[in-house]
Amino acid sequence: MYNSSLLVIQKLLSTNAYLGHRIPTSDFQEYLYGFRNKMAIINLEKTLICLRRACNLIESIIRAKGHFLLVNTDPEYNKIVQQMAKRTNQSYINHKWIGGFLTNRKHMKNVQKHFQNFSAHSKLKDASTSSPFDFFPHFRKMQKCFEGIMTHDIPDCLIIINANKNSMAILEANQLQIPIVSLVDSNISNRLQKLITYPIPVNDDSIQFVYLFCNLITKTVILSQSAWPLSRKPLSRGRRP
Repeated sequence: MYNSSLLVIQKLLSTNAYLGHRIPTSDFQEYLYGFRNKMAIINLEKTLICLRRACNLIESIIRAKGHFLLVNTDPEYNKIVQQMAKRTNQSYINHKWIGGFLTNRKHMKNVQKHFQNFSAHSKLKDASTSSPFDFFPHFRKMQKCFEGIMTHDIPDCLIIINANKNSMAILEANQLQIPIVSLVDSNISNRLQKLITYPIPVNDDSIQFVYLFCNLITKTVILSQSAWPLSRKPLSRGRRP
């Protein structure tokens, strides 16, 4: 086990996952190893522990035939997140979070159905133009918001790539008591960090780590899906407030 953990930490080191900011927030101090050249150094042993906890949660959700929602607003990570979502058959948002997406679910379902009906309209599909959305800017914006949504159901978990840029998503998920897995950098606000159920302390500006993280989640989902015939019943979400 020790050698295995050492190899994983060496892999994390190669992605610069340990590099924090000059002034880390007070609540993040527990995840720090120390400072070097006035830069915060994240303790990768704690990162590894948090990664395992998050993967255990995702495994339990997928084994119970639940689903999660990937949330990302950084264009640099769009392709990685989209590929991960398609491989795992999960929902994703690669666009600015829509206020009320979780908490105003009835309205959002109607908007999403409206978008899907528009997208499937046969006359528009047969048009000679490259895309019917060229004539309807409003629907092009809707396409960016809803093209990655696979279901109308409330997700069993949110996986957030960049917490500081998705405070609204975190607040809404917390209000509905939806578990949140999120990468958290050393500059995350204390208020947000307290709302994240499964924080993963890491340099969230490292595209190498984001790729590694998405690959890890993908493998966890695929392995968990292979155990579906052994699953007894779907995950019970319980009552939402």
